[in-house]
Amino acid sequence: MSAVDLEKLRMSGAGKAIAVLTSGGDAQGMNAAVRAVTRMGIYVGAKVFHINEGYEGLVEGGDCIQQASWLSVSNIIQLGGTIIGSARCKAFTTHEGRLSAAFNLVQHGITNLCVIGGDGSLTGANIFRKEWGGLLEELVKEEKITEDVAAKYSHLNIVGLVGSIDNDFCGTDMTIGTDSALHRIMEVIDAITTTAQSHQRTFVLEVMGRHCGYLALVSALASGADWLFIPECPPEDGWEDIMCTRLGESRSRGSRLNIIIIAEGAIDQNGEPITSNYVKELVVKRLGFDTRVTVLGHVQRGGTPSAFDRVLSSKMGMEAVIALMEATPRTPACVVSLSGNQSVRLPLMECVQVTKDVQKAMEEKKFEEAIQLRGRSFENNWNIYKLLAHQKPSEEKSNFSIAILNVGAPAAGMNAAVRSAVRIGISEGHKIYTVHDGFEGLAKGQINEVGWHDVAGWLGRGGSMLGTKRTIPKSCMQNIVENIRKYNIHALLVVGGFEAYEGVLQLVEAREQYEELCIIMCVIPATISNNVPGTDFSIGCDTAVNAAMESCDRIKQSASGTKRRVFIVETMGGYCGYLATVAGIAVGADAAYIYEDKFNIHDLKSNVEHLTEKMKTDIQRGLVLRNEKCHDYYTTDFLYNLYSAEGKGVFDCRTNVLGHLQQGGAPTPFDRNYGTKLGVKAVLWISEKLRESYRRGKNVWKLNKSVG
Repeated sequence: MSAVDLEKLRMSGAGKAIAVLTSGGDAQGMNAAVRAVTRMGIYVGAKVFHINEGYEGLVEGGDCIQQASWLSVSNIIQLGGTIIGSARCKAFTTHEGRLSAAFNLVQHGITNLCVIGGDGSLTGANIFRKEWGGLLEELVKEEKITEDVAAKYSHLNIVGLVGSIDNDFCGTDMTIGTDSALHRIMEVIDAITTTAQSHQRTFVLEVMGRHCGYLALVSALASGADWLFIPECPPEDGWEDIMCTRLGESRSRGSRLNIIIIAEGAIDQNGEPITSNYVKELVVKRLGFDTRVTVLGHVQRGGTPSAFDRVLSSKMGMEAVIALMEATPRTPACVVSLSGNQSVRLPLMECVQVTKDVQKAMEEKKFEEAIQLRGRSFENNWNIYKLLAHQKPSEEKSNFSIAILNVGAPAAGMNAAVRSAVRIGISEGHKIYTVHDGFEGLAKGQINEVGWHDVAGWLGRGGSMLGTKRTIPKSCMQNIVENIRKYNIHALLVVGGFEAYEGVLQLVEAREQYEELCIIMCVIPATISNNVPGTDFSIGCDTAVNAAMESCDRIKQSASGTKRRVFIVETMGGYCGYLATVAGIAVGADAAYIYEDKFNIHDLKSNVEHLTEKMKTDIQRGLVLRNEKCHDYYTTDFLYNLYSAEGKGVFDCRTNVLGHLQQGGAPTPFDRNYGTKLGVKAVLWISEKLRESYRRGKNVWKLNKSVG
């Protein structure tokens, strides 16, 4: 949304009141959503109320419904759970309870309600909306309100935000809390992997998901688990023999551990539960492996929300307020969903119905239909997991060779992309080479043929296992051509950032001079700066944003209990402001300076004055983010000196340059999953083009592509 559109919304909510509540199970990111609804509501000129303890507070009224201010949601974006509380309320399921709830809303002049919860909470909200007119008529008959009041508040607008760590709501790519829950799961898996390798153990991990296997599926995909149980696709009869055989084969090839992931709602073909203890006893009895069970439980709900969840919740909360402001008496209740990278509005009850259809399909044992109803993303994850979990002999050798290399700066998730590309290439029957040290290694002949198990354990590794350099082909073109000829390479898969794009372009431009370069070339974008065209996300940017966010959280916390302090934090990103912008949203920064949004001394003056006024309240800390190349003259030191001078007597100033910590660390679940998907997609595209060239009898190709 542009600044002009936002300006048009100002005061569009004058005379209106919005209430927000959280209901059902808590999910990380709910506080970010409450904050966004509150501040966007105030921005448009509406009164905003917090309803404490969910529907229970709505029914009880009184002190449970409190007007919120801008500062009442300050410094909550990084907190897990929900600060306004959540409770499962039986009273609201009754007519009398909803009558009491309607009276309490009317007392505060509230006709716009934002509900953050699961499908049950949102269904209850829709029932409430449908009954609203009748409830007001009853209140008039009981002489609790006048006819004039009933006429004034004759319609209730409802908008839902889905808060559920299970990602079990159809119509949205991700629900609030899911990404954070995956962070908790992957932290445990990474920790368990080290002890499992030490003692050659098998671990059975049980994760949440009574009716939906999304958490189990994505964590299995992101960890390379040996076996997976999800309720949407029960294993075929005789799975015990197949699983034990596969685990035994893994150990015989040199693996020192096995990871089995099971959703708490896992069932067999007959609908009978498959428990983690049963799986453990089976492995011990059949294989004699030292096997342990770890049940993650409510740890998946806890902890600070991830950057993805904070940004998702903020975007959804903002869109929810806009939807309420634009609603008319004829507008059906909607739910704000995520489609790709955009917030969209969908009819609430249509999404609820599809969600119920999934459960119905599972009860009727129509498991393929259940997976399809879960959505394209779920089905795609499931198919990719099956492709990569276990090596299947290729039907025939293709006689094609693919070389894979990393170029540019390292980015977390590169290894996941290489792993999936290697394995899917082998499954397609190709000969796969990996190249060390990018184009320089390709020129020097640092080329090795790899097998399926050579990339085992790469998923959770940060950086680049192949090594990566910024060298581009024009400095060593002749040697690159000779090695492409020597190894008979038919396709190049390049994983990297801007240097990868530039390098492949140079190879393409040299085709007229070298026939050997008339091969298929594909680029997978991988850069923490997220500054390359053709994709919303690059591999590594989510990990970098989370690293910056976690650092800023600690920096903010360091000011607690001390004198008032403003921190100037410098992020990486070159001339791209993605890291500063997204990290700024995720940590609730007071300002973010980026190259793309030009600023001058008047803007700086305005920001300093804002922080000075803010520090005169109960707030003790301020945070300003600066992209490293946002301005030639307004450097980090300049900002420090400016804020220090202008804030003298009110606050003091500190600087922090985050630097390369944004490049390091284990990849997030998002980057592992994203890298895996792009690796698969890239090699399948390459395979298709190679076969097309073979069928047409051509020995050369002039194709290049970026997969994003």
